Amino acid sequence: MNTAGIPDRAGPLSYRPYAYFWYSRLAATLAMQIQVVAVGWQIYELTGSALDLGLVGLVQFAPSVLLLFVVGPIVDRGNRRTILALCRLSNAIATLALAVASINGWLTREGLFAFVFVLGAARAFEMPAGQALLPTLVPLTMLPRAIALASSAIQAATIVGPAIGGFLYVAGPHVVYASAAAMYLVGAVTMLWVQDRREPGSLPQVSVRYLFAGIGFIRRHPILLGAISLDMVAVLLGGATALLPIYARDILMTGPWGLGLLRSAPGVGALVMALWLSRRPPQRRVGRALLGSVALFGVATLVFGVSRSLPLSLCALVVLGAADMVSVVIRMSLVQLETPDAMRGRVGAVNSVFIGASNQIGEFESGAVAAWLGVVASVVIGGVGTLLVVALWARLFPELARRDRLAAPP
Repeated sequence: MNTAGIPDRAGPLSYRPYAYFWYSRLAATLAMQIQVVAVGWQIYELTGSALDLGLVGLVQFAPSVLLLFVVGPIVDRGNRRTILALCRLSNAIATLALAVASINGWLTREGLFAFVFVLGAARAFEMPAGQALLPTLVPLTMLPRAIALASSAIQAATIVGPAIGGFLYVAGPHVVYASAAAMYLVGAVTMLWVQDRREPGSLPQVSVRYLFAGIGFIRRHPILLGAISLDMVAVLLGGATALLPIYARDILMTGPWGLGLLRSAPGVGALVMALWLSRRPPQRRVGRALLGSVALFGVATLVFGVSRSLPLSLCALVVLGAADMVSVVIRMSLVQLETPDAMRGRVGAVNSVFIGASNQIGEFESGAVAAWLGVVASVVIGGVGTLLVVALWARLFPELARRDRLAAPP
């Protein structure tokens, strides 16, 4: 038995605060994945531009940079549960407004970009708050399993959400957005049942040093810097999700339903891997496992880039998602286990910028290169670049390559 009276062999969901956190994350991620199909399809229908598809990611990423030195202190000094609930409530309101604009024919390219910016602002707070709150909900010895299980909620929604969004789009984009708004609201209400059980203490005075502490902490820890930057650069080069509407319509010759399947495929691989890691988290040679998983991500990207077959493309995306999940669990476990609770908000804000750079700027990079060199060339170049980055990072960060266990030895 542990201090909470729960058998040590029990899973993370045996802890009620964590269970509510998991259900809230599932609902909010399902909402996001439902709406992403409608946003991508509407942007491409309105403009027919690969560059505009890439701009969606850039607009969503911008608030993370603009609010970097605001988010961290607020998360470290405020109630993280309340922050998450407010983020999901704001997403519900914004998505409902998008449904009204769609049904009345008011929606424009600029309106969609404004909506994406609002979502990005909420996400700038949501990611660090969630990362900082999670380690307080379960014993630290169970943290890798909890991270993997929390990631399984994201991946389950990633599988189901795009498929639901693709089928709902047949009834109109306003139906997609209204459904997403309802799920965001469920996530906001469920989050209010989570207890933020941090020990109260004196808060340091906000200063320039306090604001920059997250950056300094990561810079002084080469294992964290290597793990975070590896994910950022590799996914920035290898990410091809922004181009899925083009692959679905112009290369694989399918429709919105096919786009939904393509968006769901990485989640299938990631969910299977997350469930496996929630039972058997990485124990030894975690540095090599991290580098190997990113290399496999690059290989899967290459296969997807050259494929002209829908089944082969789906298989490549499944492998890509599984490899990415190994990287996510190892990286997030290292960040949380190496960071004191009082600094998790500021470190999480910096980590969120790295994640946003890899995902949102990666989408912009893919769109820009696709507009310049072509869609297939963009994805192939990204896959090759990912493999080169893995080889380079193994030399630049030897401490990361040699890391054996997730928890540092005393």
